[in-house]
Amino acid sequence: MADRTAPNCHLRLEWVYGYRGHQCRNNLYYTAAKEIVYFVAGVGVVYNTREHKQKFYLGHNDDIISLALHPERVLVATGQVGKEPYICVWDSYTVQTVSILKDVHTHGIACLAFDLEGQCLVSVGLDSKNTICVWDWRRGKVLAAAPGHTDRIFDISWDLYQPNKLVSCGVKHIKFWSLCGNALTPKRGVFGKTGDLQTILCLACAKDEVTYSGALNGDIYLWKGINLMRTIQGAHGSGIFSMNACEEGFATGGRDGSVRLWDLNFKPITVIDLRETDQGYKGDGHCEGELWALAVHPTKPLAMTGSDDRSVRIWSLIDHALIARCNMEEPIRCAAVSTDGIHLALGMKDGSFTVLRVRDMTEVVHVKDRKEAIHELKYSPDGAHLAVGSNENTVDIYGVVQRYKKVGECIGSNSFITHMDWSTDSKYLQTNDGSGRRLFYRMPSGKEVTNREELKLVQWASWTCVLGPEVNGIWPKYSDINDINSVDANFNNQVLVTADDYGLVKLMQYPCIRKGAKFKKYLGHSAHITNVRWSHDYQWVITIGGADHSVFQWKFIPERKSKEALHIAPQETLADSNSEESDSDQSDVPEMDSEIEQETQLTYRRQVYKEDLPQLKEQCKEKHRTTAMKKRERAPGNGIKLHFIHGYRGYDCRSNLFYTQTGEIVYHVAAVGVVYNRQQNTQRFYMGHDDDILCLAIHPLKDYVATGQVGRDSSVHVWDTETLKPMSVLKGFHQLGVCALDFSADGKRLASVGLDDNHTIVLWDWRKGEKLSAMRGSKDKIFVVKINPYLPDKLITAGVKHMRFWHKAGGGLIGRKGNMGKTETMMCAVYGWSEEMVFSGTCTGDICIWRDMFLMKTVKAHDGPVFSMHALEKGFVTGGKDGIVALWDDTFERCLKTYAIKRAVLAPGSKGLLLEDNPSIRAISLGHGHILVGTKNGEILEVDKSGPITLLVQGHMEGEVWGLATHPHLPLCATVSDDKTLRIWDLSPSHCMLAVRKLRKGGRCCCFSPDGKALAVGLNDGSFLIVNADTLEDLVSFHHRKDIISDIRFSPGAGKYLAVASGDSFVDIYNVMSSKRVGVCKGCLSYITHLDWDKRGKLLQVNTAAKEQFFFEAPRGKRQTIPASEVEKIDWSTWTCVLGPSLEGVWPVISEVAEVTAACLSNDRRVLATGDDLGYIKLFRYPVKGKYAKFKRYVAHSTHVTNVRWTHDDSLLVTVGGGDTCLMIWAHEPEGLREFKLCDSEESDIESEDDGGYDSDVTRENEINYTIKALSTNMRPMTGVKPHLQMKEPSIDERPPVSRALPQPEKLQTNNVGKKKRPIEDLVLELVFGYRGNDCRNNVHYLNEGADIIYHTASVGIVLNLTTSCQSFYVEHSDDILCLTINQHPKFPNVVATGQVGDTGDMSATSPSIHVWDAMTKQTLSVLRCFHSGGVCSISFSATGRLLLSVGLDPEHTVIIWKWQEGAKVASRVGHTQRIFVAEFRPDSDTHFVSVGIKHVRFWTLAGRALLSKKGVLSSIEDARMQTMLSVAFGANNLTFTGTISGDVCVWKEHILVRIVAKAHTGPVFTMYTTLRDGLIVTGGKERPSKEGGALKLWDQELKRCRAFRLETGQIIDCVRSVCRGKGKILVGTRNAEIIEVGEKNAACNILVNGHMDGPIWGLGTHPSRDVFLSAAEDGTVRLWDIPEKKMLNKVNLGHPAHTISYSPEGDMVAIGMKNGEFIILLVASLKIWGKKRDRRSPIQDIRFSPNSRFLAVGSTECAVDFYDLTLGPQLNRINCCRDIPSFVMQMDFSADSSYIQISTGAYKRLVYEVPSGRQITEQIQIDRITWATWTSVLGDEVVGIWSRNADKADVTCACVSHSGLNIVTGDDFGMVKLFDFPSLEKFAKHKRFLGHSAHLTNVRFTNGDRFVVSAGGDDRSLFVWRCVHVPH
Repeated sequence: MADRTAPNCHLRLEWVYGYRGHQCRNNLYYTAAKEIVYFVAGVGVVYNTREHKQKFYLGHNDDIISLALHPERVLVATGQVGKEPYICVWDSYTVQTVSILKDVHTHGIACLAFDLEGQCLVSVGLDSKNTICVWDWRRGKVLAAAPGHTDRIFDISWDLYQPNKLVSCGVKHIKFWSLCGNALTPKRGVFGKTGDLQTILCLACAKDEVTYSGALNGDIYLWKGINLMRTIQGAHGSGIFSMNACEEGFATGGRDGSVRLWDLNFKPITVIDLRETDQGYKGDGHCEGELWALAVHPTKPLAMTGSDDRSVRIWSLIDHALIARCNMEEPIRCAAVSTDGIHLALGMKDGSFTVLRVRDMTEVVHVKDRKEAIHELKYSPDGAHLAVGSNENTVDIYGVVQRYKKVGECIGSNSFITHMDWSTDSKYLQTNDGSGRRLFYRMPSGKEVTNREELKLVQWASWTCVLGPEVNGIWPKYSDINDINSVDANFNNQVLVTADDYGLVKLMQYPCIRKGAKFKKYLGHSAHITNVRWSHDYQWVITIGGADHSVFQWKFIPERKSKEALHIAPQETLADSNSEESDSDQSDVPEMDSEIEQETQLTYRRQVYKEDLPQLKEQCKEKHRTTAMKKRERAPGNGIKLHFIHGYRGYDCRSNLFYTQTGEIVYHVAAVGVVYNRQQNTQRFYMGHDDDILCLAIHPLKDYVATGQVGRDSSVHVWDTETLKPMSVLKGFHQLGVCALDFSADGKRLASVGLDDNHTIVLWDWRKGEKLSAMRGSKDKIFVVKINPYLPDKLITAGVKHMRFWHKAGGGLIGRKGNMGKTETMMCAVYGWSEEMVFSGTCTGDICIWRDMFLMKTVKAHDGPVFSMHALEKGFVTGGKDGIVALWDDTFERCLKTYAIKRAVLAPGSKGLLLEDNPSIRAISLGHGHILVGTKNGEILEVDKSGPITLLVQGHMEGEVWGLATHPHLPLCATVSDDKTLRIWDLSPSHCMLAVRKLRKGGRCCCFSPDGKALAVGLNDGSFLIVNADTLEDLVSFHHRKDIISDIRFSPGAGKYLAVASGDSFVDIYNVMSSKRVGVCKGCLSYITHLDWDKRGKLLQVNTAAKEQFFFEAPRGKRQTIPASEVEKIDWSTWTCVLGPSLEGVWPVISEVAEVTAACLSNDRRVLATGDDLGYIKLFRYPVKGKYAKFKRYVAHSTHVTNVRWTHDDSLLVTVGGGDTCLMIWAHEPEGLREFKLCDSEESDIESEDDGGYDSDVTRENEINYTIKALSTNMRPMTGVKPHLQMKEPSIDERPPVSRALPQPEKLQTNNVGKKKRPIEDLVLELVFGYRGNDCRNNVHYLNEGADIIYHTASVGIVLNLTTSCQSFYVEHSDDILCLTINQHPKFPNVVATGQVGDTGDMSATSPSIHVWDAMTKQTLSVLRCFHSGGVCSISFSATGRLLLSVGLDPEHTVIIWKWQEGAKVASRVGHTQRIFVAEFRPDSDTHFVSVGIKHVRFWTLAGRALLSKKGVLSSIEDARMQTMLSVAFGANNLTFTGTISGDVCVWKEHILVRIVAKAHTGPVFTMYTTLRDGLIVTGGKERPSKEGGALKLWDQELKRCRAFRLETGQIIDCVRSVCRGKGKILVGTRNAEIIEVGEKNAACNILVNGHMDGPIWGLGTHPSRDVFLSAAEDGTVRLWDIPEKKMLNKVNLGHPAHTISYSPEGDMVAIGMKNGEFIILLVASLKIWGKKRDRRSPIQDIRFSPNSRFLAVGSTECAVDFYDLTLGPQLNRINCCRDIPSFVMQMDFSADSSYIQISTGAYKRLVYEVPSGRQITEQIQIDRITWATWTSVLGDEVVGIWSRNADKADVTCACVSHSGLNIVTGDDFGMVKLFDFPSLEKFAKHKRFLGHSAHLTNVRFTNGDRFVVSAGGDDRSLFVWRCVHVPH
């Protein structure tokens, strides 16, 4: 059959006509070679203008939409659209890919730009967030990514004059980005008054932070920094699409069709108007609409195209040029040239057609007979007629000679006409229509031909129809989609070319009669190709793209010479020219080998992956909370340890057996890596995997091994064969499993192949755990991957119908298919003696020899598949299914020697027996003078070069192993399996298989008789036999049942009866002596799973699959009902059942998915072993009463443990593992021999509820919810309409005429300011009073040998110099800092890291971030944006200082490790379901750290990029329970100390609890500090100070002895939150916001920092004449602060939360308003109370002295202001109050003459009242004339400008006008301090903003003389003092 294969000829792209200018900009560049580079559809084009030549880059698989040129102008980056779009960086000279960047963007890549050096590339995605991504493009690595903007971004550019700065612009925005660490931080451009906010289309950067941008309206905007400086208006008439900067100036191009040149200052130079130029570059193509019409000239190399843009164009195929064009009236849909080449007919969209003369494009005729579009027209071969097919379902026939008169009509179709062809004699026409019908008509009448007979001999002049037997093959086998738009047959060469909706051009044999023919495919066009035609002489194929408006010209190369193939190599980058084989019934394909068939069908999918268990447990826990309270059974004291495994995985794995450096043998089986010592016959195990290992590769130095496993996110472990420790764990890229691995020759790289549908190939730097490159491998299974030993950038993969040669390109791999006619299935492959030689073994027994990618020859090597091959220094060794090992010379010319694997040659020292001769060989390895062979039957053999063969290890063959029995008094056991064998194993140290017998059927159970002489075996067909236990010969057999025999048991004692349980729910009882069936147990409803006899041999216990438990009496089988309490009293001979009250605790929480399949009670009745469906073996203390007992658990089997048995003396436990074919032998270690290391028992599936007590501070810290400032809401319960939304009431004529004479009075009395009033232009942060100690810990440190200390509050990092008391600030954080740490490595002095609150982890500016900065210079060294949504709660530097560990507040409490200098994430892992408080690196390590939290302590190791962790094991100490852990410290020899909520400190050795320091503190141990220089440990906790103890203690290195210090703070309870130890001093941070320095020698305390301990700080009062101020807060204290002295002078405890405070005008008295409605007046000098009063019951909001000191006004939440007359003395009787206040009072101000008061209220209304009468003033005129003494109101027309646009949820909370009356400063709910001019009458006034506070400012005040501004924080309990900078005179 011809269509079974693809044609031998092929196409090569020769020319592309067109350029993509629609929807794309800035995509045309000159390269260094002066070539022009641009793109069309999916092709990158390099056009040489001088030679008029084109080169093509074909590495994309969809439309290219963006392009950037590297600064050196050779490399080009292009980005495409698509679901998973990628970026290619390619060489414009060789048009080969250099790097592929993928896996980040979705939808498409809109913009690209290289930086100045060309090291980094920035890309912008088309996703909804318009993600911006910065790449290290050579490595294919993302350096930083962030959401770009909510709307489209049109251009992005690097600032070429400043490093790490970018600018992006787009719809209504421009953003200025800075790149630091992994963070891209944007600042929006401020349009301000200079220009309108509008869409910016393009950018150019200049020196000195100047940026030019082109706008949609044709203006050019000039930016300086982020501010718009000036606009050059009307630079173009409309949108400016492109700007280009060069040394001499700028060029801009606009929509108006002109290019303008400008000098460096944007003065115009010239204009070039392109609308007036001539035709220009001949490559221009159609534009707009779709392109459908294509015709070729019958005699000349010309092509005609017509498009929806109404133009028709004629192209010369020789000169590659446009030679004529003509515009029509209507969009053109089809074209045809008459047979003589004179007329060109065009079919139009409106139903008309026009005929032109080709010569001069003049019109011959225009006919309009139809209304719907004309889709197809064709001239008859004799030139007499023209057939015109329309969308009205008809074909009209016109006579050419009769000036196109209509002569006929074909009306058979009921759908639109799609294709037509004439017969050679012009007598017939065939048509295809939209409904898929093919019709024939007689010409020229148009009568339909219904008799198919007369068509038999018709020859068709052309074939462009898609229907008909000749072209059946163009359609896929099982699909009825009509996505093929056009075909054209080349009768001469018998090939057919097709064009479809997917942008593919395909070449097939013609005719192709069977569906799904083979083809070659060519990519290039974007989406749909509308038409395809051969040129008149069949030299070329012309294709036209609908949407991409381009015309492609392909050269046809007839029969291909195999050597010529090289010049088509580039075509094969990502799309094969040899099609993906379609699986049509391939008659010529050899039968697929049964073994390979089986193997390709294995999926390795699991119902439940181990990764899913934590979630499942969480779900189940909810249901079982109640049982958690009950006491659960303790875990047993004894343990087991894996001792030996019989088994080797050969049935579905290959080349997985090697010699190590030391001559041991390494292989794998089940979930275990085995290192076997053949001299001592012992095994050691790597137990790091938790599911089946599928592949194994050895490092070239033969000391490390890589193994890959099954798993949802499957991992590869690289481990050391000596220490059995993991060096690196690689995960995150393979789903379902890893099926092939290979190390590079230098040992640095590792290649892996996954089992996902695309068999993804990943290349790793395994030590770093870094993915270097990845690519989809193949749809079919890949068996091998090999890295080229000479060039580590190249690799090969081989598999089912697959042989590919790959090379690394950036983050991707580019693959080419091996060049052989028909790709066979390859089973193995190796590289030869040079970099281009490759040898592969096929499934038919051939060896293929390749050079580069070309098959040189094949050599027959084996009968059946070649499964394994190995390259030697000189020559090769191969092994095949035929059981032969062959040695070859180095060219595969001669076979030097063969070894047949036969029983006859087995050496006497063998550890077992060969089951059959010539077993299928699956693995071969050489070394130590031997050949190591692994077989499909699970045997490992060593072949001596001279011939003898030794069997070393063996296990069962493929199939499940269920049957297991141990001998009653010898160290033997028997197993029976579905592989139809019964085997006897020696359990003594000789570890060998003693006997084997083949059975006619597989078996599932077996049992020794009590004397050990007989062995009963139950088979799967319902029969069973009893054999002699020594010789395995039959004694007797029965066949009474049809279903499988599931369990079989001899009665104890004499073994008189045999009970046989079957799958059809009966138990038969046989008398062994008489060989007769004596009873049947009936009544079970389901499959029987387990049987046990009692000691007397009278009673049977039965378990069924329906979880029923039954009892029967022997021998008759009568059913008994026995109450549960009695069952336990019965003396059972064995216990292997899994049901019953004494086993209640073995069923796990998630028993729905994890059946317990087997159990066995030890003979001493103490320990019960169970096996389950998840591959766990567990040990319980017997009896296991009560639910969910604790246990020890062991993983080695992969999925199911089918059976477990103790040996007769309980010294060993043997287990079998179902599908993993293994028999495992475990040594039993009784209680005395505690081996801590092996006990990996999952301590508690359900946590005990007690976590060590309750503590309010811990609870608050755990439950606090951190929100970002931007999401703040109102702090006060406001109502009403906000000021900036209120409508102003118009006043009558603004002012009555009378008042003209009087000048308008001042708004504000300007007191105590010098003569000249100067406005304030800036505020500088001078001081901060406050420290965040109440919910953050470990955040105070010494710097510079104790000269400075560092701490934080709000969003400010503070460095305090202890000698000068000067503070300096780090203010780059955008939100609250939650944690702080310093780098203790001498290489990084003064390096500090701080972590902040954040929103979601979407990498935007509000994401949580960590800043690493220099404490002295305040320089930011790196910013790390993280995925810790919520915030970063703990950070720690590693020992070398290079790594940083962070923990998040996200629900998973993720743990991340960073290389902070590069901003690169090394590893991350889910931490714990509940809060983690602290995680710290061990001070001597870069790989080990410990995390502590709510009922959590974990010991972590970093292996490569993976984080491995162990829970702390408590079981070693009686009654220890997991408490909430709060702090961690470290000691030598792997000791770890953790402080708990109960005040104990736990001491851990590795991850085992070794002792508890009881009550180290009386309350929670909040903080611990390990001193690096002497190892002493400081702890801080919560306790009442007493003579003996204090909240601070200094301990020795082992936490044995301590010394306590008392903090002299005068608090009832001291709560220490942070400690740090310097030289002889200890630094302490407390919950009460104090930082104290304690001397070690004299225990003297020195308070360095004070602050309010609870907030908000509501009250703030500045002294009228001195630089001191008062603050009053929720913590019930009033504090007096001195600005010049930088300290707290005094503090008064009021005993109640205070709300407001105010100085009297002279500064001698202070009034304080309380939360409970009381107010107090103090005398400043003595701090004595002068008077107090409580007339209200709710909080006092503001309190004010009148300027004349006579009145006191008190405003409360009860919507009232009370007046008191102070001259009447301290009894304070209320004299009046203001009524009718609509809401609570916020702020009050007296007028200068004390006769009025203005009140701002919670209803956004400002009211004015008379004092002291309390009468409301409503006359606006009167109000306007008042001069105010102070202004603190946020309401009123004078301050409407302070309200910002985005105050919808949050408010301006406080304000204060300066004493000069020229400025107003405000505070708001977002935590911003803003400075405005006063009065601020226009809405949204200009201002400066100052950040630092947390959310909710409560108050702000100017100090006297406007020297400082003091702002008080709500959430941050801190006071900020800002210095005012005045405008110079």
